[in-house]
Amino acid sequence: MGHWLVIDLEATTDDGGWPITDMEIIEIGASLVNREGREVDHFQRFVKPRRRPQLTPFCRELTHISQANVDAAAPFGEVWAQFERWLGHYQPRLEGWTSWGDYDRKQLLQEWQANGLDSLLAQVPHLNLKQRFAKARHLQRPLGLNGALQLAGLQFNGQQHRALEDARNTARLLPLTLPLQGS
Repeated sequence: MGHWLVIDLEATTDDGGWPITDMEIIEIGASLVNREGREVDHFQRFVKPRRRPQLTPFCRELTHISQANVDAAAPFGEVWAQFERWLGHYQPRLEGWTSWGDYDRKQLLQEWQANGLDSLLAQVPHLNLKQRFAKARHLQRPLGLNGALQLAGLQFNGQQHRALEDARNTARLLPLTLPLQGS
């Protein structure tokens, strides 16, 4: 039986948003789930941003991540090495990875490139669950994570805009969106 990895990232930003090229990852959250959508393991780490080490007040308020959290964190390259070691145990059974939307995939590609890194994730398919959910529910346009949960009759668990909580809530939509059992 295979596993799916659900990833969510938090990144530097400000009111009105920044282009992805200006954003840096400040938190990585991942929930590894089985085909029934049950969590097998998880990973969560803060990341110290390089280019703009000072979080904006908007970013701190949105994510509930403090300046002290990122000041005490390791840079992306070190955190990603920890993530890869963690994921390595599960790679033989990993069917794919998913995120709510395409932002997380694009941000990771940018960080891998900026840090000269290869990733195990580059070898497995990525699924944009936001698009897949909208298609499965015949929606005219994709919903945000909270809206999708509500449509599915679920309440958001935990603190929104925290990487692990967002990943876990995204994982709850996986069995409702994919034909996971017996596929």
